Amino acid sequence: MPKKRAGPKRRSGCPLNASVEMLGDRWSLLILRDMMLRGYKTFNEFLASDEKIATNILTDRLRRLEGYGILTSQRDPADGRKLIYQLTAKGIDLAPVLTEMVLWAARHEDTGNQSLVRLMRAGKAEFNANIHRHWAEKHHHHQPQ
Repeated sequence: MPKKRAGPKRRSGCPLNASVEMLGDRWSLLILRDMMLRGYKTFNEFLASDEKIATNILTDRLRRLEGYGILTSQRDPADGRKLIYQLTAKGIDLAPVLTEMVLWAARHEDTGNQSLVRLMRAGKAEFNANIHRHWAEKHHHHQPQ
């Protein structure tokens, strides 16, 4: 696995451009969804997702997300051949972004998972706070005040 390297030079200094360069691909966003909402943390869990990501694409996106500091990986203490992926503070801060994307799509398109959409609509701030709290408890971090 290559060491962390500096990200590619950005096309512009625009903050939206920076976001899109890091996340503007559906696979990266779906990996983040699976980590936040489903608690996935292994390669095989991501591979089993409904969208059927190819192994080479999954490998590439996990490396990119790690290179951007959005997630980290470490060897599984129980099986050194496996990596365990975890969101960083930078990664978990994307929860409200993903929530807004879900709500936007549900508002304008015919989408599934309406129970999740209803939960988000009923209390967006609470929904995002719960995701952050769950992450903080798992990673023994303290939530910023």
